[in-house]
Amino acid sequence: MRVLVTGGTGFIGTALVADLLDSGDEVVILSRAAHRGGPRCRFIRSLDDLSGSEQFDAVVNLAGASLAGRRWSAAYKQQIVASRVDTTAALVRLFERLDHPPPVLLSASAIGYYGHQGDAELGEDAATVAGFSQRLCADWEAAALAAQPLGTRVCQLRLGVVLDRKGSALQEMARSFRLGVASWAGSGQQWFSWIHRQDVIRAMRFLLLRGDLEGPFNLCSPEPVRARAFAEALREHYRVLAGMPVPGVAMRALFGEMANELLLNGQRVVPRALQAAGFEFVYPGVGSALAEIYSPRVAAA
Repeated sequence: MRVLVTGGTGFIGTALVADLLDSGDEVVILSRAAHRGGPRCRFIRSLDDLSGSEQFDAVVNLAGASLAGRRWSAAYKQQIVASRVDTTAALVRLFERLDHPPPVLLSASAIGYYGHQGDAELGEDAATVAGFSQRLCADWEAAALAAQPLGTRVCQLRLGVVLDRKGSALQEMARSFRLGVASWAGSGQQWFSWIHRQDVIRAMRFLLLRGDLEGPFNLCSPEPVRARAFAEALREHYRVLAGMPVPGVAMRALFGEMANELLLNGQRVVPRALQAAGFEFVYPGVGSALAEIYSPRVAAA
């Protein structure tokens, strides 16, 4: 395959590009920074660098500023939206001028699409509750669906928290554990929907190759856990002397709106569409996922 990837130098993108190259595919990566390409790997700085005669077997859209990159000021929230919605709209404009629009677009979204719904189990057909993350994801997905009239099959990837050793949210979550203290945000009863990065890449390839599949897919483990249960599972991999919550009032003081949106509330999301299509997770449970992440082989890599 010849695949165009946006966000190809990010945490998920680097793993996807490596998988594609290992499989013998050719990759074109959109990146604002200058990079040196290699065999079957080309970097572009702008979509305008692509001529109308370019042909791609697939496009994977992973671009977006980090939601947890900094405190959410009004300006940073605008940057978060633009980096996702505007980039996706630009991709669709590219498709419009290509002689042959790509047959499939995998476009990232997030489980924030559903909003905060307590203990309700959320499949792809669940209703939504309004909030910044929900509006962001809805607009992001709508921008991707604009490719459908061009004949492009669109899959929206509603990602949970992606875990792996380096570069993931796990590094920040384990900060206190490395200092000998197990911790969790607020009550610890909020749901934590997660997925191992290896299963993300496997799910993406599954969706790329299955021409009969389209629409939203929850990319998260079939076994979400509460935040405190995740902390207990993580505790197995550190020497800690105590466990304690970080009070909600402290989280809000440190992170403002982001604390309520991402840390003190969560969603109990399950991957019904993926499983119905026959996808099987290598790491369905948090125990097996953390065991792989913290294995000596991975730690030494």
